[in-house]
Amino acid sequence: MATCIAIDEILKQTWGYGSFRPLQQEAVEAALAGQDALVVMPTGSGKSLCFQIPPLVDGGLTVVISPLISLMADQVHSLHTVGYPAGALNSAMDAIESSEIEAKLLSGELKLLYVSPERMAMNSFRALLRQAHQGKGVARFAIDEAHCISEWGHDFRPEYRILSTLRDDFPTAPIHALTATATVQVREDIIRQLGLREPQVLVGSFDRPNLTFRVVPRDRTYSQVAEIIRKYPDDAAIVYCLSRKDTESVAAALDHQGIKAVAYHAGIDTAERGRISKDFAQERVNVVVATIAFGMGIDRSNVRCVIHTCLLKSVEAYQQETGRAGRDGLDSECVLLYGGGDVARIERLFDGGDPHHLEIQRRNLSHMRAFATTVDCRHKLLVEYFGQGYEGDHPCGACDVCLEGTEVVEDGTKIAQKILATIRELNRRHADFGFGANHITAILTGGHTKAIEKHGHQDLPGYACLAGTVRERIAAWIHQLEDQKLLRQSGGIRSYLKLSELGNTVLNSREEIVLRDPRAVSDLQTKSDDFSGIDGGLMAKLRSFRRDLANERGIPPYVLFDDSTLRHLATMRPVTQEALLAVPGMGEKRAADFGEPLMDQIAAYASANGLDTNIARSSRPRRRERAAARITPSAITLKALFDRHISIAECAAEVGLAVSTVGGYLAEYLESHPDAIWAYVDNSTYDQIINAANENAGDRLKPIFEALSGEVSYEIIRMVLAHRKSTEAGS
Repeated sequence: MATCIAIDEILKQTWGYGSFRPLQQEAVEAALAGQDALVVMPTGSGKSLCFQIPPLVDGGLTVVISPLISLMADQVHSLHTVGYPAGALNSAMDAIESSEIEAKLLSGELKLLYVSPERMAMNSFRALLRQAHQGKGVARFAIDEAHCISEWGHDFRPEYRILSTLRDDFPTAPIHALTATATVQVREDIIRQLGLREPQVLVGSFDRPNLTFRVVPRDRTYSQVAEIIRKYPDDAAIVYCLSRKDTESVAAALDHQGIKAVAYHAGIDTAERGRISKDFAQERVNVVVATIAFGMGIDRSNVRCVIHTCLLKSVEAYQQETGRAGRDGLDSECVLLYGGGDVARIERLFDGGDPHHLEIQRRNLSHMRAFATTVDCRHKLLVEYFGQGYEGDHPCGACDVCLEGTEVVEDGTKIAQKILATIRELNRRHADFGFGANHITAILTGGHTKAIEKHGHQDLPGYACLAGTVRERIAAWIHQLEDQKLLRQSGGIRSYLKLSELGNTVLNSREEIVLRDPRAVSDLQTKSDDFSGIDGGLMAKLRSFRRDLANERGIPPYVLFDDSTLRHLATMRPVTQEALLAVPGMGEKRAADFGEPLMDQIAAYASANGLDTNIARSSRPRRRERAAARITPSAITLKALFDRHISIAECAAEVGLAVSTVGGYLAEYLESHPDAIWAYVDNSTYDQIINAANENAGDRLKPIFEALSGEVSYEIIRMVLAHRKSTEAGS
């Protein structure tokens, strides 16, 4: 208990936070107990505190292995603002700087040291570490971006493999591996590669409810990107492109439309890339158009928008790159512009030398394509991809599907039958091989490709049956049919599309099939603000004050205070020391260093504008609570349908929402209309769910789903639990 009290006090005094986020305390306690650990927490959830707090408790040295020099620098600057004795050793430092850090390391003055995996591979550096802290050596290692050690991950780096020898040279030092993106397979590989001993495995929720995910058909890239960015005139945005040429053309187009933007890619010389990164960090540039070469070393916490102009190679890469939005926990937006030719374009970049690696690449791309074409909640799909059950509310209120961003396709059943019939005929004609979505789309639109002519596919009954339809729409429909299990991949090196048994059955019976199209960018709902009561003038004044203060110190503004802390300052308007320390993210050192001028700024503005000061922090509803409470046209329509006991599938088709989203609305409906449950669930299934819930001690969906062997959907489980809640409340 003494340790718990100590770490709580350190958290409050040093960083100004009154409580830990999920799994942070468990990770800190594992480190203090000398246990190995694998910590998987999404970007913005506070992984860094897991290894920053232990040295302040026991005084031992923690060595943090991180792949990027610029990220190390930002972390060290940020720690210095709260009075933390941290440093870094890297190739960007001169001999004098390095000698000073080494001296502090040997004397025990440093509690946290950041290094690269390459430096960790040097025998001379390992010898230095054994003499560190007055001969006590290293208390523990923290390996950041640990997924880089696994070939199954999206960002495998050979230099990380040398870290597998840490255990040999430092047998008593526990190792903590930390990452934001790791599937079950990658997690197992990390543990094996690092030789972790009975590690505590702490896996947080992969969901980031402050991010709004949207996928939009790409038809006029430059205009679409500009349209999105204009929603964030004073905020940071990153636009990701697949090629260097694309970054330059998009940046030039934005400049032409009056939006200051710079291109960033590996072809730009090192000095210029460094200047761009610094300008972005210092808020002199807010929009960067980049390849994946940009972003990993950027810790700017107030990026409000991340746009991808092309599909990515994997869901892990998407989670990593969108993770650069909203790191401060405030609402942010991630938009993917998707075209039907993206898959083929990415496949051309694959390394085909190793069949095993090629299989991994294709599998990862297939999952990413499924995310882009799903008509289900995107938060749900992301969470389930990483092996978790989605336990958030439906509708999530933070993706285009749940925000009514899709429309039911007119004559969708007829269109789906044409697609399925064409693929079945292809399967009949070519027993030993087949074709992918691009070739099938070309057939349906009446294309004149070499492959069509070679195989005589212009004679197929389905040739040109969807002529005049945009190819990207057809490709998306094909992938939706695959998601609905009506189509499947053949497998193997040259995988192709085949009708599944279910697809044959549905085609023969001519059952109804629902297809959907996304809405245009201009039709999508805009983000909601995270705070009420913010005076725009005061917020602008505080931002300007933060920027001037940071420029004086030569550090990025967000290192001093992130946007969340600024918004709390603008909302609570503290003018006394006690009120200032109540602001989340302030901490004693920041309050001592910057408190007086901050409070002077706030007091002067409040006096001039007749505003109250020292306002207590209010508990505002989370985004999902706000989303659940909103009344939309779909919600009104669904209530009328539920009153008539219409099936979930029929309701979904009627309002153009995903089945899972409708299931969420129905669960809410049942809380006030409990007797309606029996129109949707039979007695036997109801009892099975309740028994599973009782045996698994609670209402968490995933354990119940697994206890029922996956035979009962999350939607039905959620409905039954909602019904039990309403009946217990009424008894």
